[in-house]
Amino acid sequence: MDITIQNTDAPPPAHRPSAAEQKRAGRGATRPGDRIFLGLSRGSGIFLLVIMAAIAVFLTYRASLAISKDHGNFLTTFEWNTNLTPPVFGIAVLAFGTVVSSIIAMAIAVPVAVGIALFLTHYSPRRLAGPIAYVIDLLAAVPSIVYGLWGALVLVPHMDGLFGWLNDYLGWTGIFSWQGGAPRSLLTVGILLAIMILPIITNVSREVFRQVPQMHEEAALALGATRWEVIRMAVLPFGRSGVISASMLGLGRALGETMAVATVLSPTFDIQTSLLDPGGGTFAQNIASKFGEATDQGRDALIASGLVLFVITLLVNGAARVIIARRKEYSGANA
Repeated sequence: MDITIQNTDAPPPAHRPSAAEQKRAGRGATRPGDRIFLGLSRGSGIFLLVIMAAIAVFLTYRASLAISKDHGNFLTTFEWNTNLTPPVFGIAVLAFGTVVSSIIAMAIAVPVAVGIALFLTHYSPRRLAGPIAYVIDLLAAVPSIVYGLWGALVLVPHMDGLFGWLNDYLGWTGIFSWQGGAPRSLLTVGILLAIMILPIITNVSREVFRQVPQMHEEAALALGATRWEVIRMAVLPFGRSGVISASMLGLGRALGETMAVATVLSPTFDIQTSLLDPGGGTFAQNIASKFGEATDQGRDALIASGLVLFVITLLVNGAARVIIARRKEYSGANA
């Protein structure tokens, strides 16, 4: 016969928290102050989404009014004349100029910015890295109109030599052929935008490279790697997502830059095969130059082009998020 002895003095089983309680505890929302902070943070995020939705609704409504009266194709028409009856306008030239100038700026700025960030964090002496970083921070604070005036008075007059060299050696491609006019073209705009976004990409990349675990670099050095191999195997993979985020910040400024582009570019509503000939335009430059004298119908058309720029910016940021999510193993979260 089996005899089971029960221990009546044993403590009662501990209360197991529910899933909701565990979730709140994990978020640190168990105390009143934490719950208040959580509510404020959540409300701020929701408020930001409401603002974005309100902007999208406003742009869509005003754009629909303009597009409904457009006698041309809004996406493919190479003309912008909102004073006709009926009006004729399209964004083909603006989209081309915006994309091309931004690509030129990114192609120039990103490699240079990453190189500067690596130099400041892994090559430069500390007493030299500090002043250089300070100057870069000052460049990020310079207003756009100052860059525009510098570009118009200094950069444009000194672009003749570069344009002539490109025409002599690469003019046969058609992309770099030059007819000898004023160098107020998309290439000049791209170079100016590259100078403007260089501090943003450099500063963010520099801070990311500073976060590389020291053990990773020491392990690579212990295995006999050179300094460049340490950077290639440990630093760049760790900071890849940060560099992508920095590049997207710079691209966002390049896409929406207004006054500097309006000061340097000589816009014409046609698409030139050569990057050295005047022509093209950008969304922001077109809005800034025509909004003041536009009629109600013209303002709606400009708002419609602003909606396209808004969508392009959202797509660019969404693509950046997708790239970072796919390369989560390089984000440093698991380091």
